[in-house]
Order: sequence, then structure tokens, then C-alpha cells
Amino acid sequence: MSDPLEQNYSRICEEVRKAAEGAGRDPASVRLLAVSKKVPAERLRVLWGMGHRLFGENRVQEARAKIPEMPPGGEWHFIGGLQTNKAKEAVEWFDVVESVDRLELAQELQKRAEMAGKNLRVFVEVNVGGEAAKHGAKPEEAENLLAALNGMSRLEVRGLMAIPPFREDPAEARPFFRRLREIRDRLEQSLGAGLPELSMGMSQDFAVAIAEGATLVRIGTALFGARSG
Repeated sequence: MSDPLEQNYSRICEEVRKAAEGAGRDPASVRLLAVSKKVPAERLRVLWGMGHRLFGENRVQEARAKIPEMPPGGEWHFIGGLQTNKAKEAVEWFDVVESVDRLELAQELQKRAEMAGKNLRVFVEVNVGGEAAKHGAKPEEAENLLAALNGMSRLEVRGLMAIPPFREDPAEARPFFRRLREIRDRLEQSLGAGLPELSMGMSQDFAVAIAEGATLVRIGTALFGARSG
């Protein structure tokens, strides 16, 4: 019998494909980000063996220990809240930081990327639900943050990311996904710059996110099972 992780991965890839086609989109326009927090490298190598190369981590210190245990050539996204004192390590270990939500952090990432001689892809995280406990720039602050980022030579802005309020019914998350897409569309016009990526949707609601334009869906629990913390 095949590994349950292999079964989960094949099933989710098929669900992503169907969701994209159901929305009239090219399935290749949606990528699956395997959220691998608290998952050891040996399990990630199962996905690697199936051709998967895209992983997301929430904690710099965990990734620092795990990434060297993986084959080279993967694409690693940082998706958690990032403190400025972790910016140096984030630049060192990650290809993409999806959770840029304030100018101070952007400036520190720019400084550390300049010192490392590295270009870093970034997303602006937007707090679409207005939740006090969540990271993310307020929607009305996103334009100024993006404008500042566009002036930072080592940071390449690729798009927006959001973690909407949790809803038992995935359909109830749709307005939040739609809002992020609308914010993106408005910012592209006002800033005159493309923002091709929308990182939104997780295990319980990724099909709805894809229908609303997600290009990256962050899947952890549906792949690896529930994890504490």
C-alpha cells in the first residue's frame, strides 16, 4: 500500500485541478504550497519524490534546521509572522517571504538582502478580516506599503497574501478572498505595477479561494494531518 501522504498529495492535486477548471482557469495557474511546519524532512522527501518542490514554513528556527536536510532546488516560502530580528535568517533561508506587513520589516529585509547580495521575492500580507489577533497590513495601508516596497532594490513584490477569519463553512470565506483579489486589482491600477500572485486558501477552503483567483494555496492539515501549535 502506498504512503498515506502520497495518497493525500495525489487527491489534493486532483482537487486543485478540478477547482481551477471549474472556475474556467488553467490548472497550471494554481500552485500548491505544502505547509510543512512540524513535519520532519524525511516526510517532506516523500513529496519531493513525487516531484513537489514548493514548501512553506512558519518559523525561521525550524526551517533553519530542516532546509539543509532537503535536496537543493526547492522553493521555500516563509508564511508566518516575522519579527525584524529574524529578518537576517529569513533572507538567508527563504526564497520568498509572504508575510511582509509593515514598513519597518520591509526596510530590514531590504537591508539584510543588500548585505547578503541576494534578491528576495515578497508578498504583502493584508488583514482582510480586520482581526486584531492577526498579522497583516490594513487594506487602506497596503498601497503605501507597496509603493515603498517598489522602491527597494533587493525586494521583488510578487503579490498579496491573506489569512481570512476561520469559517466552518468554506463558502463563508468567499467574501474575504474576493476582497483580496479586488484590493490586488485596484493596487495594480493605482501603482501601475503587476501583482501576479494571490496566496490565499488553506486545507478547508482552497477550492473557494481558487474560484476567487488564488494562485497559491497553502495546504498543511489536508496533506500531513493535524499538528499541535
